[in-house]
Amino acid sequence: MNTLKEGDKVPNFSVNDQDGNAISLGDYKGKKLIVFFYPAANTPGCTAEVCNLRDNYAELKAAGYELLGVSADTEKKQGNFKNKFELPFPLLADVDKKVITRFGVWGHKKFMGREYEGIHRKTFVINEEGIVSHVIDKVKTKDHAAQILAEVN
Repeated sequence: MNTLKEGDKVPNFSVNDQDGNAISLGDYKGKKLIVFFYPAANTPGCTAEVCNLRDNYAELKAAGYELLGVSADTEKKQGNFKNKFELPFPLLADVDKKVITRFGVWGHKKFMGREYEGIHRKTFVINEEGIVSHVIDKVKTKDHAAQILAEVN
């Protein structure tokens, strides 16, 4: 797993959001961006994470950030997840794992004695020039917004 690090330029990407709209890194040129990766929609940890970000969205926006959530779920599953929890930010349906691979968050995992390949829960803070300014490796799902704001303030 070759994960992007602080100081790395984010490679351009284009993938559909939950509504089938193509979203690319270029759409956020000149803006500060938070890209967070989560294993699967509607699972307990992922739900806690997106709801915490939703509940603190105004504070993140006030700090000048746009948000993008990414998993390998389908557009339909991402759409249901977004609607169910009334999320104010897009969720990318990276079924082909293009963005997941470019950020280097796909790799070997262990859970309850089982080993498998999957998405590592990580968050990348990207500056206006498309450079990674912070990486959060150990995401606190229930307090993620505070974790991000502590990194960027």
